[in-house]
Amino acid sequence: MIEVQQTGQEQTAGNTLRTADGSTLYYKDWGSGAPVVFSHGWPLSSDAWEDQMFFLASHGYRVIAHDRRGHGRSSQPFEGNDMDTYADDLAELINALDLQGATLVGHSTGGGEVARYIGRHGTGRLAGAVLVGAVPPLMLQTPDNPQGLPKSAFDEIRTGVQANRSQFFMDLSEKFYGYNRPGAKPSQGVRDAFWRLGLQAGMPASYLCIAQFSETDFTADLAKFDIPSLVIHGDDDQIVPIEASARRTAELIIGSELLVYPGAPHGLATTHKDQLNADLLAFLRHGGNETALP
Repeated sequence: MIEVQQTGQEQTAGNTLRTADGSTLYYKDWGSGAPVVFSHGWPLSSDAWEDQMFFLASHGYRVIAHDRRGHGRSSQPFEGNDMDTYADDLAELINALDLQGATLVGHSTGGGEVARYIGRHGTGRLAGAVLVGAVPPLMLQTPDNPQGLPKSAFDEIRTGVQANRSQFFMDLSEKFYGYNRPGAKPSQGVRDAFWRLGLQAGMPASYLCIAQFSETDFTADLAKFDIPSLVIHGDDDQIVPIEASARRTAELIIGSELLVYPGAPHGLATTHKDQLNADLLAFLRHGGNETALP
């Protein structure tokens, strides 16, 4: 049985959804109008989307974002830290809120979650999809995917998470936002926020999700996209390199549009938030659904 609970003011407590296996998902639900549902990247939470959510809610959209199980303010079960369950959790949220004509927006691992949702649950409730710095079709290097990253790269992530998760997340934030590049203007506040959100995730999800975002093959899921689709990626993404991800994804999703942000890092929702906000709004008005207020 699915239960949706509203626990006071959204600004303070938020909403929760109890899934079929008893896990609790925290989610934000702001504004009114055509729904836009956001899926965040590892190891963050729905807070990573607040710049986009506030912007779109201010332009007449209903914006919804959940903390993936094991992350943020959601419960931290040992079980269910796999891409199929992540997608099924998203489906339970969409169904519980009875969303119709929704546009899904997924970043990094969240892009994989969106792809797997469409692969498992179809597009009957959707108007469009946006993948931002997303992991599909496959991050892992294989004989059929020579441009992917070797397994050793992901083993290093696992080692870092187990050895000193706090320091690993702080170090990762530098590459995530491209602050290690010449001419970059690092923000310690942004790095601290990344570290804080990362440590809100439980250890099971922090570790087990690594295999999910690196080894899951989304090729078959991308073939099921039959709605307007936008792929956005920075060409200096050091976390999910563009050649093995967005460029291939755009080829696999028939009729999709690819927007490449020159010099943008993985964390472009923060570093290039104004550009991303404008592109999302343009897609919603002209490429996905056109039912929001002008």
